[in-house]
Amino acid sequence: MVVNPISKLSILAEKKQQDTILQMLQGMQSVEMEDILHTQENEEWLQKYFPENPVFDDTTLLNFSEQLTRVKEALAFIRNHGSSKQKIHTLKRKEMDILRLESSYDETQLTGFLTQVKKLQEQWEQVESSLTYWQEAENWTSQWRNFDIDPTDDSAFVSYFLGRASNDQWEDIQSYLKKAKVHYEINDSQKNETFFSGLFLKNEKETIQNQLSELGALFEQNPYEKSPKKMLATAKEEQSQLWQQQKKMTKEIGRLKQQVAYLQLNEEILLTKIQREKTKENLVHSNYVVVIRSWIAAEDLPEIKKELFQVFGENELYFSLEEPTRQQIDENKVPTKLKNKALIQPFESLTSMYAMPKYEEIDPTPWMAPFYFVFFGMMVADTGYGLIILLASTIGLHFIPLKRNIKTFLRLFQILSFSIIFWGIIYGSAFGADLPFQLLNPTEDFMTIFMISLVFGGIQLFTGLFLAAKENIKKKDYLSAVREGFSWQGILIGILMIALGAMIVDSEAIKNSGIVLAVVNALLIVGIPIIQSKSKVGGFFSGLYDLYGITGYIGDFVSYSRLMALGISGGSIAMAFNLLVGTLPPVARFTIGIVLLVVLQALNIFLSMLSAYVHAARLQYVEFFGKFFEGGGKAFQPFKTEEKYINIHKKSEE
Repeated sequence: MVVNPISKLSILAEKKQQDTILQMLQGMQSVEMEDILHTQENEEWLQKYFPENPVFDDTTLLNFSEQLTRVKEALAFIRNHGSSKQKIHTLKRKEMDILRLESSYDETQLTGFLTQVKKLQEQWEQVESSLTYWQEAENWTSQWRNFDIDPTDDSAFVSYFLGRASNDQWEDIQSYLKKAKVHYEINDSQKNETFFSGLFLKNEKETIQNQLSELGALFEQNPYEKSPKKMLATAKEEQSQLWQQQKKMTKEIGRLKQQVAYLQLNEEILLTKIQREKTKENLVHSNYVVVIRSWIAAEDLPEIKKELFQVFGENELYFSLEEPTRQQIDENKVPTKLKNKALIQPFESLTSMYAMPKYEEIDPTPWMAPFYFVFFGMMVADTGYGLIILLASTIGLHFIPLKRNIKTFLRLFQILSFSIIFWGIIYGSAFGADLPFQLLNPTEDFMTIFMISLVFGGIQLFTGLFLAAKENIKKKDYLSAVREGFSWQGILIGILMIALGAMIVDSEAIKNSGIVLAVVNALLIVGIPIIQSKSKVGGFFSGLYDLYGITGYIGDFVSYSRLMALGISGGSIAMAFNLLVGTLPPVARFTIGIVLLVVLQALNIFLSMLSAYVHAARLQYVEFFGKFFEGGGKAFQPFKTEEKYINIHKKSEE
């Protein structure tokens, strides 16, 4: 299986048709838009046919971006400040085509609603600001809470101060205040500081303040128009009124939670429109004509034409399709779009997690999927666990609206659940308990299971080597096909024949044939680089180095023993949980024991699935892909919507 053939599609149309064409392409999600203006290979024809490309008018883009910012702010404000007693009505994920989605956009209505929310937000911020002011006033005045002289009070002979000092210095300050006959009061005493006030004769002001400063006292001015005592009372009263006002506003904002779905729908629409407007920046357009270029799978072109010609006449659009050039392929500029059957598609996520194949490289997904399916089930191997995964994934897929990537992930586990059930039946295990029938007992037949694991590993390694040879044959590099694929298969077969002849059937003929086969293929591995290399000495040592790689195959085979180990460990843990709960007294066993068993089995399901997911992937990435797959391709990025809340319906999925 190779990746989907990709071509470059050019659409020439009248500029007035630009929005409709882009909207339809965005809805179909079948093309990857090209940045025409910044692609070097387009420079020649751009200068020839569009020497004066008009500057992109970003007014619409800025307008949509501003609206989106306001929508997001409104959503955050309503969520954070609405009454918690009011239930949020969020947008339920569903499928919708792009035309229906955007038809519900009413800019005037949205602007009116956002203005209403903005007004509430400004009122809220005003109340918050006032609360901050009065809270600071309360904090300051409470330090001199008993001082009742207003700043406007003036006397010809008496003055006052508000001061504070560290508790370490207070004793000296207090002695001086008594000695200077200053009438003072301690207004507040905190962990490290003492707040005090004093009255004294005005003509001694300079002397007293200088002396107190030398002793470490700090003076403060009353920033308010009232005495601290009056201001403290006012601050408390004002705050009480503001809290009441805020409480009323919280209820009013809470009623807007019913409109969260409306805002989310408009957020989705604005994201869609913004993405389309940004795409226009990369198109070529004159005053009357627009050129749209994109990468497309050739098989998708008829569907695109069919859709566009339902809206436009056939003489209104000009289509041009170009095959990717050798230079584009060699420079890895052609995107890779995988093409697999529905049953294999969920496994594409495992391939892309490792690396996307290059455009002309083999897609390893269909070759890897059967092995991953078998290995995953062998590592979990419990009928009960498999049924739970099957039930949960089926419910999720059919009854819960989910994002596409989550649906793909669930579909993968739905497929894998059948393998788990199958191997659970082979091992005769359900939730750690033995079934009435058991083809293999993991605790007694572990050597048999170990051998089965190695056989599966051997099949996968041979498949990997076959694919390595196949890739080289496709490139007409037949010597490399022998060197990297067939010779290694010959050596491994020869070693198996030696082991078979010496240890199992006691046949000298089989053993000697195996020796000859292994030696001949080893010589090919050493000899072919000598032919291929300009430096014969260098080629010889390169061949020797390749042959040294045979030590890695020992490790590869050993890696597959984890198929046995994980399958046995998961079942043993489940069995141990059952025994643990079984030791409880009958009353506890059928009450708390049931709850404990459910929790422990759930934990074991999670750990078993996680281990199987990681280790099965590891076997594909290291032991299998390492034989033939390079990767590093550029993934096909379809021109589509954000799909933050809504899945856009594609006709190709019908």
